[in-house]
Amino acid sequence: MLRNRYLFRLILLSLTFLLVVPQVNASTAELTELVDSLSVGGLNEKQQTIEKIAQIDHPIVEGLLKGLLEGEVYYLKETNKVYFRVESEEVTKIKDIFSDAIVREVDSFDVKKVSINNRIRKILKTELAKFDLLSPDNSKREAAVRKILEDSSSESVAPLRNLVEKERNETIRELMQIAMAFVDAGPESKPETRLAAIEKMGESLSSEVKARLEKLLLSEQALSGEERNSTIVAALKKSISKMDSNLQRYAFMEKVFFGLSLGSVLLLAAIGLAITFGVMGVINMAHGELIMIGAYTTYVVQLMMPNYIEYSLVVAVPAAFLISGLVGIAIERGVIRFLYGRPLETLLATFGISLVLQQAVRSIFSPLNRSVETPEWMSGAMQINSALSLTYNRMYIIVFALIVFALLLLLLKKTKLGLQVRAVSQNRPMANAMGIRSGWVDAMTFGLGSGIAGVAGVALSQLTNVGPNMGQAYIIDSFMVVVFGGVGNLWGTLVGAMSLGVINKFLEPWAGAVLAKILVLVFIILFIQRKPRGLFPQKGRAAEG
Repeated sequence: MLRNRYLFRLILLSLTFLLVVPQVNASTAELTELVDSLSVGGLNEKQQTIEKIAQIDHPIVEGLLKGLLEGEVYYLKETNKVYFRVESEEVTKIKDIFSDAIVREVDSFDVKKVSINNRIRKILKTELAKFDLLSPDNSKREAAVRKILEDSSSESVAPLRNLVEKERNETIRELMQIAMAFVDAGPESKPETRLAAIEKMGESLSSEVKARLEKLLLSEQALSGEERNSTIVAALKKSISKMDSNLQRYAFMEKVFFGLSLGSVLLLAAIGLAITFGVMGVINMAHGELIMIGAYTTYVVQLMMPNYIEYSLVVAVPAAFLISGLVGIAIERGVIRFLYGRPLETLLATFGISLVLQQAVRSIFSPLNRSVETPEWMSGAMQINSALSLTYNRMYIIVFALIVFALLLLLLKKTKLGLQVRAVSQNRPMANAMGIRSGWVDAMTFGLGSGIAGVAGVALSQLTNVGPNMGQAYIIDSFMVVVFGGVGNLWGTLVGAMSLGVINKFLEPWAGAVLAKILVLVFIILFIQRKPRGLFPQKGRAAEG
């Protein structure tokens, strides 16, 4: 019984083989005949032949269609048999279409290219796009849909209708829907189909879709009164208006994001100045150079660990804080402590120190700008949609600035040093009477503010090149933030930095970068005339002075 079962299976397999093999051979034979017929007949016959070839499921079809499009398919004049032509510097060779094997060397006059026209090229592009539409590679499928989008004929879009529901990639599926809507919105479609397609197009944020809607509107309005469909015209206007509204909303969100990222940089740059200015009343013109030192620290850290760029910022942040903080303490102990109570002289002295630090950096690193690498985890952007993308480096800087602000707030509110800083800032003589060493507090406060400036330099190194003059671009802005928010008030510095950052980004598109800064400066001057102590006045010596 068992033996009979095996015998039955063997007979069944043999019959299957006999049925299948002749079909494969027949398909290959049919394809060979079609391929060789490309060497004869006119362009219309070639078009029909190519359309038939494209329908055959065979491994060589894609390569053949690509070869035709790229002008690599030739036929031998003496036999009219079609080959791939292989051009080399010395000889011309012909290659078999099916086996991809070199047949022989020929004279260039012995072969002739299979000619095609633009109509056939369009068909070839459409058919080749179908192969890529089934590719597992997202980039290939997207490129194929974009090619179809350029044509947007009913024939080229037809394959998308069967694939759109199966597509898992949202970007590709949206492109497929747009391509289909382009065809459905055309005058050849039924009115109800056109209306649905136009409404669907209005949900897109693509500039291509908007251009197509505007083109359809113009062509519809150009029709005579009887031919013009007022419902279609109204739908087109509504979709264009909806797109404009959505684009404006996302443009607004993008400006806010860039404004907050600029505000975060200003916050990091100004928060240290707010501490030193608020506690000691020192106008530190070398604050920008302390930012520069932090940026150069990041550059040196990356030089020391070139194979670990991904972790370089983790090392650079504490290193920049320590180095800039120590330089700040040295400046305070060496110069500023002798000039307390004389703000104009501290301004001149720190301005001189800034020049010395700039020249020192030029002597060590040269005057040329240095580029700091961005770790991979900070590169790229989060694509929300086609109209809005958020860069990762700016997102991280916003979060980083808020973390630094929160840690500094905790340090000033919850630690002994913070208590002493607040005591000295509010009433220095009384703090001295209570046994607080105000000189030590001044040094630590200046070091803390300088260290945060160094951390700001680490953040800036991810947005711009590192150079000897980079700090000068932020010193004036930092003072504006401190004065606008309220001298010595951290919450005022936060609100001031974010507000000025957003205002700048909204002014820049129509006023330009330079004029925008001037307008912001004029605004602050007028604001200070009404509120001399800023948004959040600080109580104590700095405010009273």
